Amino acid sequence: MANIRVTKEFTFEMAHALLGYDGSCKYVHGHSYGLSVTVKGKPIESKTNPKLGMVIDFGDLKKIVKENVVDIFDHALVLNAATPGGGFKSTRELFDKLIFVDYQPTSENMVEDFAHRIKSKLPTNMELFSLRLRETATSFAEWFASDQEG
Repeated sequence: MANIRVTKEFTFEMAHALLGYDGSCKYVHGHSYGLSVTVKGKPIESKTNPKLGMVIDFGDLKKIVKENVVDIFDHALVLNAATPGGGFKSTRELFDKLIFVDYQPTSENMVEDFAHRIKSKLPTNMELFSLRLRETATSFAEWFASDQEG
């Protein structure tokens, strides 16, 4: 049986600010992100398996991505952990979904973070092939397993 690629698309809203950036993105602003997740594997051949003919049930892939990426980052404010905290934590109700990450929250770094979060949760009979994180209608970052070292 041939390897087949299966893709599921997701959307979420997220705000971020780029610490030390030399343009407008240094200010808190938001995007409507689009995330395309592609896995690769062989379709199930066992006639007794209810998932016969599938690489992965789209519902199962949706659950993995929602639990490990979308539900965490949707409607969150994501900041570099080095960002001065100031009054953020004192206004808890406003910043209840404030996430500090150990990287600059660019699309490039987020797509790599998302890849690690998803890869570890996939069934062993498949691999994460690629991710595409769309930040605007004309801008996206991509992650491909084949481009990674080791």
